[in-house]
Amino acid sequence: MTKSEFPQNLLPNNISALAAYSSAKSQKLTGTTWLNANESPYTKTFELSLSDLNRYPDPQPNNVINAYAKYAGLNTEQVLMTRGADEGIELLVRTYCENSKDSIALFLPTYGMYKVTADTHNIAINALTQKLLLEGTAEQITSAIGDSKLVFICNPNNPTGSLTELDKISAIAIALADKTIVVVDEAYIEFCPEKSAASLLQDFNNIVVLRTLSKAFALAGLRTGFMLANTKLLKPVRKVIAPYPVSRVVAQIAEQALQSDAITQMRRQVTILNRAKATLVQWLNACSAVNTVLNGEGNFVTVQFKQKEDIDNAMQTGLIMRPFTLYEQNNWLRISIGNEQELEQVKLWLENLGTEQ
Repeated sequence: MTKSEFPQNLLPNNISALAAYSSAKSQKLTGTTWLNANESPYTKTFELSLSDLNRYPDPQPNNVINAYAKYAGLNTEQVLMTRGADEGIELLVRTYCENSKDSIALFLPTYGMYKVTADTHNIAINALTQKLLLEGTAEQITSAIGDSKLVFICNPNNPTGSLTELDKISAIAIALADKTIVVVDEAYIEFCPEKSAASLLQDFNNIVVLRTLSKAFALAGLRTGFMLANTKLLKPVRKVIAPYPVSRVVAQIAEQALQSDAITQMRRQVTILNRAKATLVQWLNACSAVNTVLNGEGNFVTVQFKQKEDIDNAMQTGLIMRPFTLYEQNNWLRISIGNEQELEQVKLWLENLGTEQ
């Protein structure tokens, strides 16, 4: 008896046609300097107790929820812990969007998981532009959003680093009240904390803020995020989330990472990374091989080179960064802010390309 072919008819059409999100680590690259995933260069140590792994964990560990609520300046009822911000995206689509009927709006170029999640659940995409978001009026933006159930604003935006001002987010939320949920993805907000939309939750019931410990908190390997919103908005999401989404080990580490001294250390590291980023921007602006450097926030710089071959050559030498096709051009590169030694490798590469005197 021979093994038959897998019956493709078992797959729904939307999954058959789905293009999976290509993460930085899924590309199986080899190199010596890794600046492609917007990870922190800092490592952490934690104390763990493994004596109670025979028991199921708390679905929402109180100590972690309390600590993050204090950090975010919110009530504990406004905080939901998730497996990274990606689970927050998926939960919102599953909870609030009806299969084959609803749509989500997003502003391209932006984080790719919004589209992948919508495609997975057979939710239509209302593809708008970052130019509209940044330069359009709130009336123009909300008109373009139309009947979309969710609108995702990555702020700061990945991969461009651009920021949408809180006044504009407020105006959009007001215009879409009782119609659309405004989802503000703040994965990189620790690099510009004064721009957080968390302060808007006291006045809006249709704003959700997504957070993560993967970037400034240097815990990308922990896969821990938070959904911040008012109680009524979170109530149906709590029905949909898995019964035990947070392991005991994850909860222990997250609790320690949110202690006051650890937060102080994180903020000190953010200051160092922001300073290193400013230096990298200077190097890029001085390099004759560079065409455009995007100004923005976050622990990365996105830059356009005159020749795509320069990017390819860097990757082949073990300097691993994140190539992008932006604005229909394939010569863009996102460079994560690493430590001093890692960025020195970038400097040497740029000098070899040719630096203006």
